[in-house]
Formats: sequence, C-alpha cells, structure tokens
Amino acid sequence: MSSETPAPYGDPLSAAFWDAARRHELLVQKCDSCGISRIVPRPFCISCNSDAVAWVKASGLGTIHSMTTVHRSVLPSFPVPYINAIVELDEGARMLTNIVDGAGCRIGDRVRLVWQARDPAPPLPMFTPVTGKH
Repeated sequence: MSSETPAPYGDPLSAAFWDAARRHELLVQKCDSCGISRIVPRPFCISCNSDAVAWVKASGLGTIHSMTTVHRSVLPSFPVPYINAIVELDEGARMLTNIVDGAGCRIGDRVRLVWQARDPAPPLPMFTPVTGKH
C-alpha cells in the first residue's frame, strides 16, 4: 500500500483544508479583493476573478440554511437516520455537512463545529446544535 495520502486529501488545492482538519481547525478560502469566503477551493475567486485568495481560520459557528433527514444508508460509517445540512458559516461560506445530535433541529438554528474521526483519513467537519438555541 502506498504511503502517499490518497486524493482528494493530497490535492494541492485542498491540501491546506485537510491539513488543518487533522489539527481540528476549519479553514475557509477568502478573497482578499472582494471579501467573499468559500469552502470549495479555487485558484482564483469565482466572484471577482482575483487570484488573491487565502485560507483563513473559521470560527466554527454557523446557522442551518437547509436540511434533510437521510433514511437510506450510503456508507456504513453513516448509520441512518442522519441529518444532512447546508450550514452557513459566520464567515459567509456555506458547506454541506452532517448535524450530529440534531434531533429537533430546524432551519435557522445555530450550530457549532465538531469533528468525526476517520483514521487514517483526516477527520470530517460536522456540526451540532448550540445548546439552548432551539
């Protein structure tokens, strides 16, 4: 077996994201020209075409923008049912993720970052409800 990190974790555009995930830090790519933040890495800003993009640490807080409960198993590591959601981070970027311990969550609820271990792969960023915000 190869000692190299398998794709997408070794992809040059996303390497910083996955390296930070190993340290339990969530990074977003931010454009220095227009200020737009995104999760999906690009070599340039898709909003203003500037190549002045950099990875910055996110707060790990956000709001549920959209959500659905999945009842059909896709992978054994995601036992059903589970909540799939688009979370809008406080930095403005939106990311597709899972909500952990989110029974009773609704769109508009506040969530905070948690990590799901997946050795040897980097951990996955997921979210859990912010206590007392339902």
